[in-house]
Amino acid sequence: MAKDLELEKNSPDVSSDKAKKSKDDKSAKDKKKAGKKKKGFVKYFKDARSEFKKVVWPTPKETTHNTIVVLVMCALAAVLIFGIDSLFGLLNGLLFH
Repeated sequence: MAKDLELEKNSPDVSSDKAKKSKDDKSAKDKKKAGKKKKGFVKYFKDARSEFKKVVWPTPKETTHNTIVVLVMCALAAVLIFGIDSLFGLLNGLLFH
């Protein structure tokens, strides 16, 4: 049985048939991939559109409120950082001069 397998492996007819089949399989797979890429591209945008329909967009009043909150927090953070920096600068001046 092992000799039969070796003969099959070494026979040029079997290997050429396998090579033809693998080339045909590869070309068929390449065609399927190309088709899937197009379908995948279209599917992506269809899915994106359906997801955008699910989004709950804020009202202009909510957007204004959230913008004010962000600006106030940025101002407070800036004041806090300025205060800490000034304190360390003052301490640095007192200790090293």
